Amino acid sequence: MSMIKTVDICKTFHSRTHSRPLEVLKNVSLTVEQKEVVCIIGPSGAGKSTFLRSLNRLEKIDSGKIYIEDKLLFDCVHGTDTLKLPHHEQIKTLLEVGMVFQSFNLFPHKTAIENLILAPIHVRRLSEEEARERAKVLLDRVGLADKTDAYPSQLSGGQQQRVAIARALAMEPKIMLFDEPTSALDPELVGEVLTVMKSLAQGGMTMMVVTHEMNFARDAADKVIFMFEGSILETGHPRDMFTNPENERTRQFLQSVL
Repeated sequence: MSMIKTVDICKTFHSRTHSRPLEVLKNVSLTVEQKEVVCIIGPSGAGKSTFLRSLNRLEKIDSGKIYIEDKLLFDCVHGTDTLKLPHHEQIKTLLEVGMVFQSFNLFPHKTAIENLILAPIHVRRLSEEEARERAKVLLDRVGLADKTDAYPSQLSGGQQQRVAIARALAMEPKIMLFDEPTSALDPELVGEVLTVMKSLAQGGMTMMVVTHEMNFARDAADKVIFMFEGSILETGHPRDMFTNPENERTRQFLQSVL
């Protein structure tokens, strides 16, 4: 079963300061299978983050189809969703998609464990006791069992991002999206976050990762996507992509970052 499938996704940004609209996604089609780890690479402005954010409706697309777990969720034409599923049905499906952002987005006035239990209690309707037990397990899983009662200001950037990953996992998603999760971190803190992500991948979590960490893409991905100017230029196994890319623009990009 495919976990995510997009067909001809298009998105254009209109700006008052620029006379010409900016096409950020141009007929992007992609399929992610169950337990597959897909890394999306490419230069800044390629449309990588916009594409990722379109999957859970943080960005509304202009046209194209989005499937989650083989279920057609959005079918857009000229900016209008023609499918018009009931809102509660959309939300139920989108709850299967967790997301981790560049910025940690933790509630600063709540402890690590309090950040984790909010959504499971209010959205999944778990009891506080059950939510706390699950949160403790997850904090231990990301190596922060001793930071249960710490506030975000008491944590390093790497620790905050690991709390953010645990928070997303607390909703028990079937798919995890990562939007450049290490880009806001000091270099020495990147490894601890990537270690957690690798353990998720090894555990069979379906993952899509927008990343500039080429070693992670090479080691952890089942498939690497190269995006440029809103389009997918090349898709392949990391071994092929990093040693012998077919597209000249992919080759130029990899030579500049490796």
